[in-house]
Amino acid sequence: MQGQKPLLSFDKVEKRFARPDGSVSTAVGGVSLDIAEHEFVALIGPSGCGKTTLLRLANGLIEPDKGSVLIGGKTPRPGPDMGFVFQAFRLIPWASVQDNVAFALESLPLSKAERAERALHYLDLVGLSRSAKSWPSQLSGGMKQRVALARALASEPRVLLMDEPFASLDAQTRELMQGELLSIWRQRTPTVMFVTHSVDEALVLADRVVVMGAGKILETLEVDLPRPRNSAQMRSDGRFIEMRNYLWNRIRDLVLSDPASEFYGRNLSE
Repeated sequence: MQGQKPLLSFDKVEKRFARPDGSVSTAVGGVSLDIAEHEFVALIGPSGCGKTTLLRLANGLIEPDKGSVLIGGKTPRPGPDMGFVFQAFRLIPWASVQDNVAFALESLPLSKAERAERALHYLDLVGLSRSAKSWPSQLSGGMKQRVALARALASEPRVLLMDEPFASLDAQTRELMQGELLSIWRQRTPTVMFVTHSVDEALVLADRVVVMGAGKILETLEVDLPRPRNSAQMRSDGRFIEMRNYLWNRIRDLVLSDPASEFYGRNLSE
């Protein structure tokens, strides 16, 4: 999506956090990244490399110590224009599935009936309209994540931020949820920032994969694979295999060269 004016822009962003011992760690150091409207960008890299911090900066939950983050030319603030899907489902246990989704709409100028109707619409979009009156405890993990996705989409956000949303799911459910997300993205086309540790998942979903390490962006890879994509079909695609191997080796080398990693200095080929 080169040549388009960015919707989401990070300009030389730095973010530091204090440790319990009084020292300071740099979670993000000098990151610059432009993301176009409707673009799907995946962030990958070792644990602790700053991926989730970038999402929180984009959401306005935290502010940069240096540099700027802009969405549509404005400083981001949590609100209905920003959807956030977490790894943990974060559903309200004493509320029905429909009420969990409707809860995200309370800041909008909608009546109670309108909120209920929209919640049901987005539950239908993720294939859960029949479970609208169920309690979260009655749902499987995959169904709970569908509710979380419906809740994030219900406010019809311009930007959708996703922090390893499928990591806790079994492999089959994870692939089904990837297909579900791509189908919804094609219909609604929000701008997506998606954090994952899975190289396969990043390549199946994204227009671009951003590789991070030690709080910095190390490289950006354009995913030149035709859409629509299917995880099972991609595994036999030569270009997919080439990109997968490159990214997997790139991240493995980052982990092995990081002094803070438990695998630092080890030769895993032995």
